[in-house]
Amino acid sequence: MDGDPAVDPELDSFSLAFPLPYRRVIAYGWMPLSYLFALVVLFVVPLRNLPSGGRRRFLATLRRVSIGGLAEAQDGKFGDILLADVLTSYAKVFGDLFVTLCMFFSAQGSSTKRPDRNCGGTVIVPLIMGLPSLIRFRQCLIEYYRVRRAPYKESTGWGGQHLANALKYSSAFPVLITSAWQRSVDDPESKAILHKAWIVAVLINSLYSFYWDVTKDWDMTLFASKRDRESPHHPFGLRDRLVFRVPNLYYFVIGMDLMLRCTWSIKLNSRLDKFSDLEGGIFLIEFLEVFRRWVWIFFRVETEWIRNSSTGLGIDDILLGDYQGKDDEED
Repeated sequence: MDGDPAVDPELDSFSLAFPLPYRRVIAYGWMPLSYLFALVVLFVVPLRNLPSGGRRRFLATLRRVSIGGLAEAQDGKFGDILLADVLTSYAKVFGDLFVTLCMFFSAQGSSTKRPDRNCGGTVIVPLIMGLPSLIRFRQCLIEYYRVRRAPYKESTGWGGQHLANALKYSSAFPVLITSAWQRSVDDPESKAILHKAWIVAVLINSLYSFYWDVTKDWDMTLFASKRDRESPHHPFGLRDRLVFRVPNLYYFVIGMDLMLRCTWSIKLNSRLDKFSDLEGGIFLIEFLEVFRRWVWIFFRVETEWIRNSSTGLGIDDILLGDYQGKDDEED
């Protein structure tokens, strides 16, 4: 019977959750990839009936960001940073996409069978997942060198914050290395040591990233000195200016950010460990990370707007660039 895991051993948890005639799903495995191909074509191929200005700007930004490039402030640096940060949240999605393509183009392969996590080996997928962090790492170094070359300003300092930010993104690499290494060894003792190293690496990465979200990206005072944290001019641990008038919303988002930064911790629970290895569990974790980034963007943009409008004077940076000319007219 189609959809019976006893008959179809390749049936995964996602297929069980959304039952369909399984052999039919396998037979039409080309359809999901056709959709992705059509989506890429819509971005690349110039069609007269569709606005092209926005697509051109997006592709230009993506080309620049894909090699770790960073626009100048007046050309939309903040947009480059946002896009690169979004890519880091899609790292696991990109890894799964490669696995899907690898399966589809392998002999007698299909993109809708149970995912073969060994497809592509233990090197290519971690490299793909590490690329977004490497992009942001390079952008941070670019910002650092720009600060060093420019005349000293008290507002930017000597650029140490950019080095600290680069260190944050580099902390993702030990996580990927230890995770991939675990899958490549068979010795139980070595695997246990690598697992402990992975826990240390992922804990540092998660807590460092959470601290940066709250303190640097959102300008909250939660981890500042007691005097700043308990200032009478703002709610405890927040900041003076809040676009969203309900302080509890900020507390909720901070707590949610911490929890979703630490979804890996379910692997430490003997009862939930198997869930994180199921395809449905992997899908849920990836979805939650994308959702976390979606929420993060609202408060990151809010912070940037407050920084640039708090004095009413000149703006040192702009959000998405001051685009003028033909492209805007086409939209």
